[in-house]
Amino acid sequence: MGDMTTRHTAAAGQVTDTAARLYERFFVPALFGQWPNRLLDLGGAGSGDDVLDIACGTGVVARTARSRVGATGSVAGLDPNAGMLDVARGLAPEITWIPGRAEALPMAAGSYDRVFCQFGLMFFADRAAAVAEMARVLRPGGRVCIATWAQLAETPGYTAMVELLDEMFGAQYADALAAPFCIGTSAELTDIVRTAFDDVEVHRLAGVARFPSIDAWVTTDVRAWTLDEMLDDAQFDDLRQQASQRLAGFCDRSGAVSFPAPALVATAGRSPR
Repeated sequence: MGDMTTRHTAAAGQVTDTAARLYERFFVPALFGQWPNRLLDLGGAGSGDDVLDIACGTGVVARTARSRVGATGSVAGLDPNAGMLDVARGLAPEITWIPGRAEALPMAAGSYDRVFCQFGLMFFADRAAAVAEMARVLRPGGRVCIATWAQLAETPGYTAMVELLDEMFGAQYADALAAPFCIGTSAELTDIVRTAFDDVEVHRLAGVARFPSIDAWVTTDVRAWTLDEMLDDAQFDDLRQQASQRLAGFCDRSGAVSFPAPALVATAGRSPR
C-alpha cells in the first residue's frame, strides 16, 4: 500500500507543506519564474481581464497576472494541494485562492477571459476532463494557455538525474522525477487540448534550469518535490555524494548548474459567439 500511495503521489505532483515552502523558495527561481510573463503574453492577458490560474502551486503565474489585469480585472488561483495554497495565500492575500481539482472546477460557465495552466496538465487524473472544464469556464472570445515540459531527453540535466536515481534506488524513484515530462511532444499536447478546442497552436519555448550548486539542485529536487517522502536521510546523503561527482559536467567554474529545460505551450480560444 505504501508503494502504491507513493507512486500516486508522485504522478499527481502532490507535496507536503514543508516541501511547498521549499518549492517556492528554490524551484520557482530555478525553473518556474522564467515562464509566467511568456505565458501571459501568449494568452493575451491584459488590463481588465478575469484570469484563472489552474494548478497554481504557490501562485507564480497568478501573482504575475495580478500586475497585468489592474484594478478592473481579477485573478484566481486553484490547486488541490493545501500546502501550496497556504504559501500562495501568504504571498498574495489579495488574490482569490481556491482549493479544487482541474477536472471539476468550482466556477460557473463563462467566468474567465483567460485561463492558464503552467506545468500542471501532466499530473491531472483525467486530462480531457480538465481541458473540457477550461473550455467551460472561458467566456466567448477567451483564451486558454497550457504549458508542459518538453520530453525528458531534451532536458539533459534531468535525464542524467533520472538515470542516477534509477541506478541507485530503482525505477520507482526515477519515475517520480521523470513524471513531469510525460507530455513531451507537440503532438501529444495538441491531441489533449483538441478534445475541447479546435484552433490549437503549440509553441516550443527555450528555457534554462539554474541552480547555485549541485547540492542545491539535489536538495531542491528531493526536499521540494515528491521524492521528499521517498528517500530517507541516508539515501539522500548518498545521492548528494554521487551527484557531486556524476553531475559535475553541468557546472560552470563557479560550481553553478545550468542546462536546457524547454517547454511546450498550447494556446487555444473560444469563438467570440
